[in-house]
Amino acid sequence: MTQAGKALKQVLKIYGITQNRLAVVMGVNRSSVFGWVNEIADPPGDTVVKIRKALAEIEPAAAEKFVRLFWGDSEEDEK
Repeated sequence: MTQAGKALKQVLKIYGITQNRLAVVMGVNRSSVFGWVNEIADPPGDTVVKIRKALAEIEPAAAEKFVRLFWGDSEEDEK
């Protein structure tokens, strides 16, 4: 699974956010979110930023978790 898709799938599950809700907030088709979550398509780099912004609007903690899962936590990497 792509790193973005894996991170997104985990975050949606942990925070109980539906693919449809994320799609509505982002202004994209739910099929796009489905594709990212199920490794059918990779979100482009600018879309990853839009995913983070949408998650922050829905649940700020979800956006933070997405960032940590996708880009890694440099503090944890140093330990």
